[in-house]
Amino acid sequence: MSSELTWQKAIDKVLASSATPLHYNEITERIISKGLRNNLGATPAATVNAKISASIKHDGNSSPYVRISKGTFSMRAGVSGISIVAPKLTPDVTESEESEEQYEIVTSFGMFWRKEAVEWIATPKLLGMQQIGATPVDFYKQLGIYLLYDGREVIYVGRTTDRPLGKRLYEHTIDRMSARWDRFSWFGLLPVSDKGGIGSLPETYVAAKLIPALEAILIEALEPRQNRKRGDDLAAVEYLQKVDPEIEKKKVKATLDAALNKL
Repeated sequence: MSSELTWQKAIDKVLASSATPLHYNEITERIISKGLRNNLGATPAATVNAKISASIKHDGNSSPYVRISKGTFSMRAGVSGISIVAPKLTPDVTESEESEEQYEIVTSFGMFWRKEAVEWIATPKLLGMQQIGATPVDFYKQLGIYLLYDGREVIYVGRTTDRPLGKRLYEHTIDRMSARWDRFSWFGLLPVSDKGGIGSLPETYVAAKLIPALEAILIEALEPRQNRKRGDDLAAVEYLQKVDPEIEKKKVKATLDAALNKL
């Protein structure tokens, strides 16, 4: 593509071509798969959600979007000559004061990241991407809660308050836990900018939002069999692990060295 679409035009194109309402995660994935945007930033799903939610909040009935349910949207019927039929028995949902943005308590998290995918130095890079193709974020400085696993079993739960996440995890590679864990999960509280920067800890949190956040963390971390859904409040902030480039370089060097030794 000679020039990429703006976020709004990309969102419009995806929603207009869909016969059913879409969650903003799905909208984001379609934007990426169709190549409508090349510059995704570090938080593409949050950006899509924020663009749509802001339009609904500020423009009301003039907005081209309709919120069908939490995080799920469609184009308003008749916008730009497009006639979208709302799902049967599903009325237009009036914009509520509650924000859909996922930066209230838990701003980011990673599940079952591999210990071997990190170069364990004193300041390791904990690299993650919100979607494939998005700008990688280094979560070394993140604060929050983490879990260490031996296989699928949780063997340790810790917190990061006075030292960053990367530092705490590094310490577990040289302490009594060093040989006992192979994966880790983490839940961070510091906000992540669309450029991939880690922000500051808010001074206060709304008490009513703490309970849903705690529930979401427990559901994600423990995966109880009787819970039929994931932690809804964490839907937009999961990051996929990206292997530290230094590890890839070492693998390539080891392969070359092995080949040379055979000569």
